[in-house]
Amino acid sequence: MTDIPTPRPADASAPGSPDTIVLVHGFWVTPRSWEEWKAHYEAKGYRVLTPGYPGFEVEVEALNADPTVIAELTLPTIMEHLESVVGALEKPPILIGHSAGGTLVQLLLDRGFGAVGVVLNSAPTEGVRVLPLSQLKSTFVAFKNPANHHRAVGLSAEQWHYAFTNTFSDEESRRLYERYHVPASGRILWDSVLANFMPGPQDAAVDYAKPDRAPLLFVSGGEDHIMPPSVQRSNVKHYRSGIVEHREYPGYAHLLPAQEGWQEIADSALAWAVEHAVAPREPAGRQ
Repeated sequence: MTDIPTPRPADASAPGSPDTIVLVHGFWVTPRSWEEWKAHYEAKGYRVLTPGYPGFEVEVEALNADPTVIAELTLPTIMEHLESVVGALEKPPILIGHSAGGTLVQLLLDRGFGAVGVVLNSAPTEGVRVLPLSQLKSTFVAFKNPANHHRAVGLSAEQWHYAFTNTFSDEESRRLYERYHVPASGRILWDSVLANFMPGPQDAAVDYAKPDRAPLLFVSGGEDHIMPPSVQRSNVKHYRSGIVEHREYPGYAHLLPAQEGWQEIADSALAWAVEHAVAPREPAGRQ
């Protein structure tokens, strides 16, 4: 693990600093999973947006009752919606994504949206082929049946505990499962795996050598099963331009935004984002 510097206070009113934070959720959860971070950052003076995927305007309970909109999701439709949200802002915001939301943030930065990005336990972009055994076990529910390509695929409480909350107590894991869990799009999960075996760039491809890339920080939980640190380390190594850094927090599971001690990580990530959002960018070369 690299040393984690003590975060400096972030000020939303500082000249040139972004005044908006956009929190992008991942799969098997909804924008509700950001509820604590949203309140935390709003208390610091930021406007905080938590856009859901198309069809996620309803609550967790409604999506579990009828997951049709999830089964019909595609990555391009999600990206089109996020681009419309971020593109409508007066100033480029700080983008923070968790899990698959980390992939979405990387895609947004690659397309010129956002002043700076932070991704927590991020799913990879195209070309990252690291497949740890714990990741295979965590996602096997989606891939054990090819028919799931056209379905919304949920996790049982036990599968959720292994994939998302393996360092949490059983009681806390169950509580978070009932509050946050929804099925995920089998179509997007299958397509993301198949993309590495298809010719040409697919939906989750980025230009790793993009010369004017916004700064990007990867944050990894050391005990994450579904997106272990090795996945983020590989993703970082693919980038050949811009400021791209990685920090690892031992003891943290995949649902890092809800684990005890998340406030320190949220503050450190914000301080890094503010510092790098206002700093002059080098035209090329890894910083």
